[in-house]
Amino acid sequence: MERYLISMFERGVKAGAVEVAFPSGDKRAFGDGSSPVARLRLTDSGAVTALWLDPSLQFAELYMHGRLVVEEGDIFDFLALVKRNGAKNFASIPALAHEAGRMLHRMLRRHILPETARRNVAHHYDLDERLFRLFLDPDMQYSCAYYENGDETLEEAQRKKRRHIAAKMRLAPGQRVLDIGCGWGGMGLYLAEVTGADVIGVTLSEEQLRVASQRAKEAGIADRAKFMLKDYRKVEGRFDRIVSVGMFEHVGPQHYDEYFRTIRSLLTDDGVAVVHSITRAKPNRADPPFVEKYIFPNGHIPALSETMPAIERAGLLVKDVEILTMHYADTLRDWRRRFRASRAGAVAFYDESFFRMWDFYLAGSEVSFRYGKLTNFQIQLMRRNSDGPRNRNYIDEIERDLARREQSPER
Repeated sequence: MERYLISMFERGVKAGAVEVAFPSGDKRAFGDGSSPVARLRLTDSGAVTALWLDPSLQFAELYMHGRLVVEEGDIFDFLALVKRNGAKNFASIPALAHEAGRMLHRMLRRHILPETARRNVAHHYDLDERLFRLFLDPDMQYSCAYYENGDETLEEAQRKKRRHIAAKMRLAPGQRVLDIGCGWGGMGLYLAEVTGADVIGVTLSEEQLRVASQRAKEAGIADRAKFMLKDYRKVEGRFDRIVSVGMFEHVGPQHYDEYFRTIRSLLTDDGVAVVHSITRAKPNRADPPFVEKYIFPNGHIPALSETMPAIERAGLLVKDVEILTMHYADTLRDWRRRFRASRAGAVAFYDESFFRMWDFYLAGSEVSFRYGKLTNFQIQLMRRNSDGPRNRNYIDEIERDLARREQSPER
């Protein structure tokens, strides 16, 4: 079986350098010797077979379980090499059959009922809060930060992200805000504290609800920042502003129409909504099996070509679109550095395999944003073509005002 895997590496690695040590004792070098460089060791013959049969999943699983060991460089270097050479070049005939089966299975189960959506969210976000505190900023922002200049710390970039989105919302004190997918409450708390808005945040994660509610209580603003365990489709009332950060990736394309119709029905006539999401260059028929199995079940990264028609059908007007390019790559870089520095804590909470699983997830995600075709969008939506700013200068002006308010004890 080793000869089949050797053929796969010869086909897949043209640029860069990979050395693989096989269980038989054979060592082979692949590529042109340029950077990046990685040295791998496969610990047993079963690992060789598994990797040839299903490389798109087994590179991850074997690394998780210590059967694929990176002995030089780290897993980021190897994944960057795979991405830059083209992951499809590593496919084997059995792997193509696996991919076809996954695409069919995904099509059959794409319909996400609210109960299923809650299970999907719980799979990831109901992990111990202390795990996320190992690598997130103190505000626990678990979405793309805004590295405006590229030299910000993670804390600065996440603060600028909140400020940037708030500026696009053009908030006034006392306005009602709905935060769809509120996470651990960071965005909602910021809007309530700094802008004086009345915020309702909804989540399907019990752990996030607990943390967000406790934070609001400790900040003394539980009357203006309220969080609920509720599906956004069950929310009632009207809101002056709606914000959704890092949640749209969990909606699924079969529910895009419902998502934007819900936003339209919840917005006041002169309301504004801002949706922040990961986006890809074009629609895909399947997602990486490792991410699907271990990280975000039933997640789907939307393309603009999938998103815009649903917005139009819902009767919403697009007022502004911004694409953030390397911002998430830099966010993931900083998260992974912190996570690896806190290895002992992650292993104590869970185990070594869990640490390697998340290390692979963070490294692979950064590679996809840095060398692949993933970016982020921020879309500003309105119900009607009402009077508003004639240019985008207002964003900078409001950001400067928000920065002053952040420093003012009187807000």
